[in-house]
Amino acid sequence: MGTYDGHREESRLTGLLARVLGPVGPEVTCERCFELLDEYVDHEVAGLDADAELPGMREHLDGCPACHEDHESLRDFVAGTPVEHGAGADGDSQPR
Repeated sequence: MGTYDGHREESRLTGLLARVLGPVGPEVTCERCFELLDEYVDHEVAGLDADAELPGMREHLDGCPACHEDHESLRDFVAGTPVEHGAGADGDSQPR
């Protein structure tokens, strides 16, 4: 195994270990994440350090697929970015 492969494997194992052990800082539940999501996105869109203002949110969003999807949708909506999440009821994948 070359040096590059060794570093990549170490990085992968570090990521897995971080998921198993959970966040180092404050732990945010899905319920609390939902309560703070508007404020978090407002900070992001305004160019502020949302992670410093609301500790634990980034770690939760990185580890929770449902909250991550809500975050991306809200951030895209607030920022005015078109959101496309697959085909509509008629099979058309164009934004409405």
